[in-house]
Amino acid sequence: MANITTNKNKIKTSPGEKIFTVFNYTFFTILCLLMVYPFWHVLMQSLSSTEMALKGGIFLWPKQFNLGTYKSVFKNPQIYSGYATTLFVTIIGTVLGTFLTATTAYPLSKTRLRGHKVIMLLILFTMIFNAGMIPNYLLIRNLGLYDSRWALILPLLVSAYNTVIMRSFFTSIPESLEESARIDGANDVRIFFSIILPLSKATIATIALFTAVMYWNDYMSTVLYIQSTDKWSMQMVLRNMLTNTQQAMQQAGVNVRAQSDANAVTIKAASIIVSTVPILIVYPFVQKYFVKGVMIGGVKG
Repeated sequence: MANITTNKNKIKTSPGEKIFTVFNYTFFTILCLLMVYPFWHVLMQSLSSTEMALKGGIFLWPKQFNLGTYKSVFKNPQIYSGYATTLFVTIIGTVLGTFLTATTAYPLSKTRLRGHKVIMLLILFTMIFNAGMIPNYLLIRNLGLYDSRWALILPLLVSAYNTVIMRSFFTSIPESLEESARIDGANDVRIFFSIILPLSKATIATIALFTAVMYWNDYMSTVLYIQSTDKWSMQMVLRNMLTNTQQAMQQAGVNVRAQSDANAVTIKAASIIVSTVPILIVYPFVQKYFVKGVMIGGVKG
């Protein structure tokens, strides 16, 4: 009798499958390099000397390594005020936005809620149509939020897309868990905080990441609602640095022309890195939840 355990059938791949696999690896490797290189180029340019940066070209590594540009950038007090505003808005907005999204999506996932279909249609309607820039501006003015950091938080607090994703996940949780909790005397609030939220850690992390990235990258809200420069978000400070580097640095008390270790090119590159790196640090820790969050919204939404 043949020894079945020692004779394992090997899966054979055809030449066409091998060619297809090689093509996939090659294509996606090139695509990845095309996505990563622009950021790498800016990083290497910011670490290069002013003479080499002005010459331009391809930067695979720093040319005449120099940290003087970053010293000049951090002399600008708007960098610190921009960071303070963006961190405040991102942290508060992410915590409140994720919580309100969860508390909105959970009741809508229950068929016993009267009119839940109509409410969902109204929420989905806002994904296609909105009031527009001018009505939103007038609303913020009339609410007394103009030139306030809360104007950067409240308009973006709850996203219809995030609500749909979280509602789709809540519908996948078996009703038997809630029924057994009710038999033990738990009410809806106790069930939500003690059972539903602990089971939703992955989805909550997904929504929190979506919300944090949205707040960190938000630029238009500052343009519309903020007048004081000390309340500008980091994206607004970055825009000011990129469009008018000399004037922005001179207003901050930094004379770029008088320095040999910084110029407009390297300062722009360093400013981009300074404003981008903090949110990039967060990505490796929660990136795996992106796919799960998109799958939930795409399949069950």
